[in-house]
Amino acid sequence: MKKNATTTFAVIVLCLVWASGVAAQSTAATTKSDFFKTSDGIRIHYLEAGSGQAIVFIPGWTMPAWIWQKQIDEFSKRYHVIAVDPRSQGESDQPTYGHMPETRSRDYKELVDHLALKQPVLVGWSMACAELVKYAEQFGTDNVGGMVLVDGLLADKLSPEMFAFASGWMNQLQRDRQKQADGFVRSMYKKPQTEEYLKRVIDASTQVPADAAAILIYNMIAVKDLSTGFARMNRPVLFAYQPDSQATADFLKSKLGDKLRLERFDGDGHALFVDDPEKFNGVVEEFIHNLPK
Repeated sequence: MKKNATTTFAVIVLCLVWASGVAAQSTAATTKSDFFKTSDGIRIHYLEAGSGQAIVFIPGWTMPAWIWQKQIDEFSKRYHVIAVDPRSQGESDQPTYGHMPETRSRDYKELVDHLALKQPVLVGWSMACAELVKYAEQFGTDNVGGMVLVDGLLADKLSPEMFAFASGWMNQLQRDRQKQADGFVRSMYKKPQTEEYLKRVIDASTQVPADAAAILIYNMIAVKDLSTGFARMNRPVLFAYQPDSQATADFLKSKLGDKLRLERFDGDGHALFVDDPEKFNGVVEEFIHNLPK
């Protein structure tokens, strides 16, 4: 009797292990890697999973689409999730032109059109925040469900100190690309991350050519007027930020008023959606759930 019980238990364990392996393979198979070509001939790479209302995730400066993996895994259970590699980042083409916020935001609009997305929620992190304001400026937000801006730097004009910092940063990344990327990536987190993960992000960042990385920073700080974009943002906006970005939160509130919801992430770094994915995913889920239909 004892032998039979032991055998039965072993069979159950093996079945569970097999089932979990099948489930893991099934989950992995739901994420599709694909490309589309922009109107100026650039191949843009994106990841796609799930079904339902669309959410488009756009990473920040030199970052890859897969940095949103914890959001892809969670939201693809209920939504149609798309994470994009902006031009010159990730697996997308690396042209020598078109690195202005206006051009990159046009790429995102063409991706929305390519996939025939209806009322997608657009989520942009860091540099992508200004790109989404430029998206609204150029295309409006009638076919946007809502926008989630994640810890970007937005202001009427940069302070002299910030301009000097950005200029020094551009020089540093062209002198020692690896050292600059290593320091930048490690500074994005306040919660412990594995060395394997950090090196993977650093490698992705350094794949962006130094000149393209520098011009992306220049084009970001060269944006002098976002007022038209703010005026055309007629859908709800969520700004998720950490304490160092309080000035941007105050600025956005002054521009967007009641259209804006603020969510502060104390104790998290710039990549707050990696540092605290449960809170971030919950906040975004609630924001989407409360969007006007």
